[in-house]
Amino acid sequence: MDHAIEAFDVVVVGGGPAGATAADDLVRQGRTVLLLDKAGRIKPCGGAIPPRLIRDFDIPADLIVARITSARMVAPSDRAVDMPIDKGGFVAMVDRDIFDEWLRARAASHGADRRTGAFEGIERDADGTAIVVYRPKAAPEDAPPVRIRARCVIGADGARSAVGRQAVKGAARVRCVFAYHEILRAPQGEAPRYDGQRCDVYYQGTLSPDFYAWIFPHGDTVSVGTGSARKGFSLRGSVAALRGATGLDQVETIRREGAPIPLKPLRRWDNGRDVILAGDAAGVVAPASGEGIYYAMLCGRLVAEAADAFCRTGDARVLRQARRRFMRLHGRAFWILGIMQYFWYASDRRRERFVSICQDADVQRLTWQSYMNKELERRDPLAHLRIFFKDLAHLFGLARA
Repeated sequence: MDHAIEAFDVVVVGGGPAGATAADDLVRQGRTVLLLDKAGRIKPCGGAIPPRLIRDFDIPADLIVARITSARMVAPSDRAVDMPIDKGGFVAMVDRDIFDEWLRARAASHGADRRTGAFEGIERDADGTAIVVYRPKAAPEDAPPVRIRARCVIGADGARSAVGRQAVKGAARVRCVFAYHEILRAPQGEAPRYDGQRCDVYYQGTLSPDFYAWIFPHGDTVSVGTGSARKGFSLRGSVAALRGATGLDQVETIRREGAPIPLKPLRRWDNGRDVILAGDAAGVVAPASGEGIYYAMLCGRLVAEAADAFCRTGDARVLRQARRRFMRLHGRAFWILGIMQYFWYASDRRRERFVSICQDADVQRLTWQSYMNKELERRDPLAHLRIFFKDLAHLFGLARA
């Protein structure tokens, strides 16, 4: 192996929210970082971010393309329940192509060496050091790949991560929902059911047998999408049906995107040596809601702290702390959401009852408080008790759907 090749403290593979955040945090800590990203890919995503993300990660207001003030849950019967956000609150919407690029550019502005190319694998030097192999985007077909020495490698290359499949036990077996959406030109009066300040979520088995479909405003554009883990289910057909039912089949389609979304955090994020995963590669997407941007960026931050500690101490055991810290913060919420998805999304009869639960004032208030702050709301135990008994009533059919 050629010992004259470039060397970095950390190579981050993948420039989405997790990878870009990890790279930015590491260079601010004085680490030398290579941020390797595959250009041209935009993840299908509703683009919702909570106020806590804006605060914690210093997101400028000009990246926010819409401010959502309510959500509408639509049952299989087509009955709708509106969930307004109280006290002037809002959910911010971002366009992933612009948002992700801004995060990458911020990392580069602080000192990350940003490159565009395709990850090919990890080799080992004679002394066991990781050698990241990649092919630059514009390289001739007969050009040899580039090799970079790294003390630590962060795999932030999405669900079914190539880094994870090679280096981390169990990463190849992650179960996923496949998401698909279409970005449309926002309607100008052609779709009376569309509201540019409201997210619509459809819990209908015809649109998704095990997840949900959505219409999310993005200012001048709108995301219409769905997701399912069921093989053979037509995601494109579902989106076409939703567009037809809401009048959005009359507006221009700008682009179409699809990708797998993991259903739960991996049991292990690191290889016990010098590789660690972040973001979708680590499986940090909330069950039931599919929310991932905040969790990806928090995961990237925790992974960066673990990678920095590893570079400082050489002790690979510190890499495990990233997952432990994340699960201490959000493991309980992920567990509850997983149970909710498994039970309430199982049939249209249950979906109908789930939407009925959403009209409860306690449910709405605690849902928005937990979403905005990214913490399970514990300040009102009586409200949780009331919700528990209402859930039981719906579960046993004692409450009206």
